[in-house]
Amino acid sequence: MKLSDLGDRICILGPSNSGKSTLADAIARKRGLEPVHLDLLHHLPNTDWQPRPKADFIALHDAAIAGERWVMDGNYSICMPQRFRRATGVILLDISTPASLLRYFRRSWFEKNRRGALEGGRDSVKWDMIHHIAVTTPKNRRRYQAMFDELDLPKLQLSTVQAIKQRFRQWDLAR
Repeated sequence: MKLSDLGDRICILGPSNSGKSTLADAIARKRGLEPVHLDLLHHLPNTDWQPRPKADFIALHDAAIAGERWVMDGNYSICMPQRFRRATGVILLDISTPASLLRYFRRSWFEKNRRGALEGGRDSVKWDMIHHIAVTTPKNRRRYQAMFDELDLPKLQLSTVQAIKQRFRQWDLAR
């Protein structure tokens, strides 16, 4: 699959710390699309990842998907139906739970200026996030896979960190 096969409105789904934001920014640069990081719409800036009111988040999400050219990373299943109606292509990153946990610790401890970071926020290891990655995400994996399988859009699934790196090389997405 060529990157252009995914069109001008691309959704990137996957577990926390799978590389969604990094991939979204790389695709945005390569294709001239607007990068939209759902975590940044869902959380208030200058907080320790405090969620916005639900209605505010949905309004920001719906305004973002109204655009003609974007690559959007994040899950937030409450907004998936309208997002999928506007999307022209979908990428599912489905890396393992141990890989997600490892990337979470690395991101929290060592990455100061990471892609998709909350403005004025700070990344730190949180038990709630460890629980989310280790317990909640595996439960969601089957549901997201079923949603992905039902989509009638150009789509691509990458199930290992190595597969993601290989796609970076194939699409010439310089970091």
